[in-house]
Amino acid sequence: MRKLLSWFVLFSLFIILGCSSSSKKFVTIGTGGITGVYYPTGGAISRMINNKFDEYQIKATVESTGGSVYNINAVMNGDLEFGIAQSDRQYQAYNGLAEWADKGKQKGLRSVFSIHPEAITLISLVESNIQSISDLKNKRVNLGNPGSGQLQNAKDVLDAFNIDEKEFKPEYVKAVESASLLQDERVDAFFFTVGHPNGSIKEASSGRKKVYLVSIEGKPIDTLLKKYPYYAKVIIPKEFYPLATNTEDIKTIGVKATLVTCASVDEDIVYAITKEVFENLESFKTLHPAYSVLTKENMLAGLSAPIHKGALKYYKEAGLTTFINPALISE
Repeated sequence: MRKLLSWFVLFSLFIILGCSSSSKKFVTIGTGGITGVYYPTGGAISRMINNKFDEYQIKATVESTGGSVYNINAVMNGDLEFGIAQSDRQYQAYNGLAEWADKGKQKGLRSVFSIHPEAITLISLVESNIQSISDLKNKRVNLGNPGSGQLQNAKDVLDAFNIDEKEFKPEYVKAVESASLLQDERVDAFFFTVGHPNGSIKEASSGRKKVYLVSIEGKPIDTLLKKYPYYAKVIIPKEFYPLATNTEDIKTIGVKATLVTCASVDEDIVYAITKEVFENLESFKTLHPAYSVLTKENMLAGLSAPIHKGALKYYKEAGLTTFINPALISE
């Protein structure tokens, strides 16, 4: 009888705990390298939602990942609920291009909102005498790790200038490792698509070797902008990197970081995250200099996958649907 009672107590406790925990929702946000802007962005979003745990019963965590392509694939596979991805990668995934050419269109991909602009940045050793993209020929250049958005961005820029990878010595290393490669003179330059200011670029510019941020501009870039509408011109203030040798702001192009999810993710979760970010935007903007340009309007630009129904619910309540491309709104 005592043994039966013990089992009954344990069973009852299991039921109670199970009911209690079943109302809680756990989500993970895929980001990028810990020195980039993706990681603190994911951290900021998770803290905002975790601070309202009593209200939403949502626990959010952040995962450092390989970047845009990994995050999109993990979201589509159900390994992540949310991921931060470049706007060009969102476009390619939804339309079945680039890495998704064989997999086909990722029709279950959903947009939540845009975040900060990301500039395609080229950092070089002064002694390597790289003043323009054309000067990369015969140099050692890190393009970024396979699966990263920046690798495709670098290739787009090189293609615009008709430079084949056979004309230089390419490396395919993660951007977070590029600063040490540059200062150790194992590469002459590296590409990094990122929000500014950035820790890795500050590291690269503060070593014993002097560095220069190369502007990415000219007629080839104007043609590229017409070909790929998800790119836009960006200015990097030289004040962000005072130890670099630049005497003027750096002209380049860039994409936008976007928060994506899957159509199957709970509507209430997406609604809660969207609401917390938008209704606390001024506080959110203080968390990183890259967020300083954010407005509710421009956070709805640069999206190419349909808006998730949970996010759309909030945008309707807030009167923000007029800033969304009508093609991305599905009832």
